Amino acid sequence: MTNFNELGVSNQILKALNKMGFEEATPIQAQTIPLALEGHDVIGQAQTGTGKTAAFGIPTIEKVDAKLRKVQALAIAPTRELAIQVAEELNRLGKFKNIRALAIFGGQHMDRQIRALKDGPQIVVATPGRLMDHMRRRTINISNVQIAILDEADEMLNMGFIDDIREILKGIPEERQTLLFSATMPKEIRDIATHLMREPKEVKVKAKEMTVENIDQYFIEIPEKHKFETLNNHLDINSPDLAIVFGRTKKRVDEITEGLQARGYRAEGIHGDLTQGKRMSVLNKFKSGRVDVLVATDVAARGLDISGVTHVYNFDIPQDPESYVHRIGRTGRAGRTGEAISFITPREMAQLHLIEKITKSKMKRLMPPTYKDAQRGKQQVTIDKLVKTIEKQDLKDYHEAANQLLQDHDSITVISAALKMLTKERRDTPVSISSVAPISVKKAQGGDKRRSNNKRYYGGRNQQGGRSQGGRNRKGKFQNSRNRKG
Repeated sequence: MTNFNELGVSNQILKALNKMGFEEATPIQAQTIPLALEGHDVIGQAQTGTGKTAAFGIPTIEKVDAKLRKVQALAIAPTRELAIQVAEELNRLGKFKNIRALAIFGGQHMDRQIRALKDGPQIVVATPGRLMDHMRRRTINISNVQIAILDEADEMLNMGFIDDIREILKGIPEERQTLLFSATMPKEIRDIATHLMREPKEVKVKAKEMTVENIDQYFIEIPEKHKFETLNNHLDINSPDLAIVFGRTKKRVDEITEGLQARGYRAEGIHGDLTQGKRMSVLNKFKSGRVDVLVATDVAARGLDISGVTHVYNFDIPQDPESYVHRIGRTGRAGRTGEAISFITPREMAQLHLIEKITKSKMKRLMPPTYKDAQRGKQQVTIDKLVKTIEKQDLKDYHEAANQLLQDHDSITVISAALKMLTKERRDTPVSISSVAPISVKKAQGGDKRRSNNKRYYGGRNQQGGRSQGGRNRKGKFQNSRNRKG
């Protein structure tokens, strides 16, 4: 492994890295940082969770001038969560160099963002739609931008932002450095590299380093109508500390969340229609353990850095293998083990095999657990708690009451009553979840063709909860640009 001090990084950055607990550079950082510091344009192919932010953040912070209170670097991210996360990490990295990063995104008041921009951040991290709004209003000055960063470029393509990206890059001074990061390299991303970058150096993290280890992967073949009860049974058996459930659409996320809450689970949902305040509130509850189950769309959960997730449930199998890798990568972090369980309808088995083939991983088949299994699981949780209490041996104050009980009742009845009282029974509330069409391999393999025709597939919001460019007419002009949010 490479230490950061071997990469020509300044003492202020090393101090920040040390405070953040980073000692050794990840492969993407070790390869990207020296190239970027030398001034090269860089194309980095790497998944979320490989340390991309520091890979582009460190050379960016090294190059901007702390004394110049103007935007000198511009990073573009697909979602507001990722924009916030990137800005927070850049602020931590730039702390001792007095470099400030500002996140701007849809859903926040423009006036507040305009005031923040006037305050002179050196780095702006923005979602494409909101950045375009500021550029049109001339409320952001990008004439001093020396470094442009595209983070998760393929996801911005999927969300229909590719034309915005081209327009933004054309508005930035040509004498700039461009750093582009993408998990995959479809044709449209290659075109940007060819036409809007200068002899870029390529950095590719090997597939072995992109896949997430420490994750046990399972699938359950189950009809659509039995998914929700199966999820309930699994949650009861596993009693996960923190679990994420992925649904394909915003409607599914809302219905699953409401259903779980009705059954007594501490669950919250997150998708692109929630206000920014609500989204941050849900994430804070989840991170602090006040919520056990987070139900999310792909786009809403993209790039979230949440530690301690023990289980990921694919309530709906994703359309493309990359999304599967991103989803299950939420668990098994920091050396911990995790479980990923996918619910597959019989007509989706071919899609499962496609994901296995592309990710070079095999999922183990599980039989759907029954309600009886779930009951036993709940009882086992209570038994484990009782055993831990017994092992602590701090029970003398209860001996007299226990003896009295055993004089009036036999020991089996007493223990059974204690188990019944301590076991959290699931509410038997009826729950209805709308059906969705199964994903076929033919549809999944048409991914590249679909992405290249955004107008057809991304009119309005995309299925995964992100905003698209639904405001474009056939000539590619904006019909109502002011109402679009990144």
